[in-house]
Amino acid sequence: MSRQIEEAYIVAATRLPVGKRKGMLAHVRPDDMLAHVIKAVLAQTPGLDPALVDDVIVGCAIPEGEQGMNVARVGLLLAGLPNSVPGMTINRFCSSGVQAVALAADRIRLGEAEVIIAGGTETMSLMSQMFGKVAMNPLFFAKAENYGIAFGMGLTAEKVAQQWKITRDEQDAFAQRSHEKACAAIAAGAFAAEISPYTVRTRRPDLRSGEVRISETLVSRDEGPRPDSSLARLATLKPVFAAGGSVTAGNSSQMSDGAAALLVVSEKIVKQFALRPLARFAGFAVAGVPPEIMGIGPVEAVPRVLAQAGVKQDDVDWIELNEAFAAQSLAVIRTLGLDPARVNPLGGAIALGHPLGATGAIRTATIVHGLQRTRQRYGLVTMCIGTGMGAAALFESSW
Repeated sequence: MSRQIEEAYIVAATRLPVGKRKGMLAHVRPDDMLAHVIKAVLAQTPGLDPALVDDVIVGCAIPEGEQGMNVARVGLLLAGLPNSVPGMTINRFCSSGVQAVALAADRIRLGEAEVIIAGGTETMSLMSQMFGKVAMNPLFFAKAENYGIAFGMGLTAEKVAQQWKITRDEQDAFAQRSHEKACAAIAAGAFAAEISPYTVRTRRPDLRSGEVRISETLVSRDEGPRPDSSLARLATLKPVFAAGGSVTAGNSSQMSDGAAALLVVSEKIVKQFALRPLARFAGFAVAGVPPEIMGIGPVEAVPRVLAQAGVKQDDVDWIELNEAFAAQSLAVIRTLGLDPARVNPLGGAIALGHPLGATGAIRTATIVHGLQRTRQRYGLVTMCIGTGMGAAALFESSW
């Protein structure tokens, strides 16, 4: 028996302001961050009973420690959802958040669910620098063709810079522009609709009174963008991944903390509750590339999703290309022939941060709200993925 493919719509989307690693969200647990955005996204549709949520799918790139134990299920319970609501944590590294959105949409389009919360959460502050126990397969080093699997992300960026002939000056200029765009976007309030402010509570002992004093700080703006960034300052930074290389901390994405949640529903739910969709889910694709040049992944994924949706590249109004590194971003833009004016108009991960498994959901929240605000039609969220992959998701605004 064949099923008719239904449409899936995003009717609510929110995120935390992104914090620097060891910054404003350094001591906030990832399940608490997740619980916050789940409650916030449901608050955007007050007429929808949380008991109707069929599933909660959450991306996390390092599902261990504080963000282990199926953080999706833990987060939804902390958010106060009924015990009847299940949860699933997924991992496709840096694309985990947008993969969660795609999985939610797939279940709805197949008629297997009506309401799903999709999102991502990641704390790079609470994870160790090497992300817990490192247990690489010895076969990575037994054959030359497997070496790339073990390459650090920075080294793959150096490989891309060499192969695509991306200079240090070009990388620094791209990074500087990311900060300029992000700072301008914050000043203009461009992120206001998508951010759910968070109250950070800090506990400190008072040695005189013997009491623990609690202070509260409301955070509502992304912490990463630097108004004082300049080409001159970026030029002083040394390469950190390869001797004589060109990839620096300044032209790489920031290690960050953050979370996001989106409410994905069927057309039936849209009509039943008179909801106004932010966007229609139009397609998703992933593709593999050589691990040693993983940054080029979107070059393979973007054409696939556009072909799947029957949309021309020139018809895409807004492209959120995750800036893992300036080198790979520039290589992707040039290889695909993307219009730089349509890529990351509000800045990217070099300025705004990259909380790994949450980033795809965060950037999806940015693009669906952005398309509404600018009255544009098609938006694309794409990124490279560790071990050599690329992902791309296409959304059509419902304004």
